[in-house]
Amino acid sequence: MNVSMHPRSDANPVWSADGKKLAFLSNRSGMNYDVWMVWLDKTDWEKSKIDHEEGSYYPAEKEKKTDKSDKKDKKKKKKTVVITIDQDKIYDRLVQVTSLQDNEYSPMFSADSKFIYFSATDPASKKRSTYKVKWDGSKPKAIKSVSGARGISENKGKVYFTSRGSLNQLDTKSDKVTKLPHAATYTTNSKKEYEQVFEEGIRVLTAGFYDPEFHGYDWSSLVKRYRPWVLSATTHQDYTYMYNLLLGQLNASHMGYRGSAPKTINDKVGLLGLDVVNTKGGVKVNYILENTVADKSKSTLKVGDVITAVNGNEIAKNTNFYQLLKNTQGNEVLLSLKNGKDVVLRPQRSIRSQQYEAWITSRKKLVDEYSNGQLGYIHIQGMNMPSFERFERELKASGYGKKGIVIDVRYNGGGWTTDRLMAVLNVDQHAYTVPRGAAKSLKNNKRFNKNYPFNERAILSVNTKPVVALCNENSYSNAEIFSHAFKNLGLGKLVGQPTFGAVVSTGSARLQNGSIRMPFRAWFVKKSGKNMENEAPAVPDYLVKNAPGWKERGEDAQLQKAVEVLLQDLK
Repeated sequence: MNVSMHPRSDANPVWSADGKKLAFLSNRSGMNYDVWMVWLDKTDWEKSKIDHEEGSYYPAEKEKKTDKSDKKDKKKKKKTVVITIDQDKIYDRLVQVTSLQDNEYSPMFSADSKFIYFSATDPASKKRSTYKVKWDGSKPKAIKSVSGARGISENKGKVYFTSRGSLNQLDTKSDKVTKLPHAATYTTNSKKEYEQVFEEGIRVLTAGFYDPEFHGYDWSSLVKRYRPWVLSATTHQDYTYMYNLLLGQLNASHMGYRGSAPKTINDKVGLLGLDVVNTKGGVKVNYILENTVADKSKSTLKVGDVITAVNGNEIAKNTNFYQLLKNTQGNEVLLSLKNGKDVVLRPQRSIRSQQYEAWITSRKKLVDEYSNGQLGYIHIQGMNMPSFERFERELKASGYGKKGIVIDVRYNGGGWTTDRLMAVLNVDQHAYTVPRGAAKSLKNNKRFNKNYPFNERAILSVNTKPVVALCNENSYSNAEIFSHAFKNLGLGKLVGQPTFGAVVSTGSARLQNGSIRMPFRAWFVKKSGKNMENEAPAVPDYLVKNAPGWKERGEDAQLQKAVEVLLQDLK
């Protein structure tokens, strides 16, 4: 039966020991998963909180008296749990137990069925921790002795989990945690493991690959042909390479094999956010990336400065500057300058986010230049929640006072948020409002026909300004779905180059070692009926290429055309 009856995701159901309740996870209240519960017996649901605590107003029927021999038999018999399920409108008997900021996972009942244990993020440490709460949401408690629990399971009132690689037991009657130390030595037969992983992967792909005709290829023949080649590999790297060569014969995106490879040691080179060139007596600073450690307010580094030494190590004409920054991430580094000054910085691990922000800033300047300040610009980095939240913010920040907005999904690797973006962009105003103080007389109301309190009424942000979208051959997956939807729903013109043509829903299957990433659902363009995977990339209304060297020259022909098209639409 459908217990929860809701269009959002409901999952991970668990029984209470007394058979009266069913707990599960649901994201119906928003983005995050909370713990919910359903009363299986309507009479239990009808009881008030006081009834549950002090006993029902209507006393339960007493059992008939039995003779002594029956009592002895009862002691021998285990207590059986009788489950009564009233199916009629069972979905009306749901109770939300938790409503924390992050996702709750792994719900399970205590031995007495009164409390629910679950995993959640500790707001102080930002790490997963274990908590308990009464079924009605009261008496929350953190199980402090349980941290970073994984592989959680329950059996007869006891919860078993791993933490920091060791097995533990939590007694739900006392909340006492007992360590269950265990150690074992084993030898892996790599050849047999390779065979096992190969057979497992082929089995799940044969049963679950999204196209039952395997893109027109003879899958069984391919497996027969590649099997001896894959299994003849003697190293993990060769095995992975050959396995993926086989999978590549299906010419499908979003798939591949990845196993647990031996760890390699990397040089943790610290990054400063500098572009330098070797010169006489050191390296000359050509460029300082904004918001990196070299760009801090207290840093005295400037373009044109010559760095002569790092931590006392002099820089010769052919010295590799970055070699001097090995294993310096997060540690203080002393830079000696030719002008006699010293600068102390803490190199960072990555500067990718700062590089991205610099690129966004340069695009915004170009749009401002191309449109003479009339248009705003928003780049969507990925189809994920952080990018979507930024998109909502940028609608206000970048679109404030602008006549229209350029939306850019070039270099977007995909995700899942297209429908949220469509909900923001595909809005028609059905009324207008005039608040007190805006007009001396409501007879002048038509002056306010574009006024509507969207931010107050709508669940998501709303855009009603004219828009144009950009895509290119580096727009993948859900960014391609966005491009198709933007064009086919008539939200505006699409500019750039055809998208990559790699659109499938993908999942994964765990193997003895590693996992197989596997496409399981096809996507077709509703308007044309064509498969978005390989067959139908999103083709822009205006095809424009950026000539080689466009970034170096500080130009963007695709962006310029998008601005031109939107300005024309505004006219």
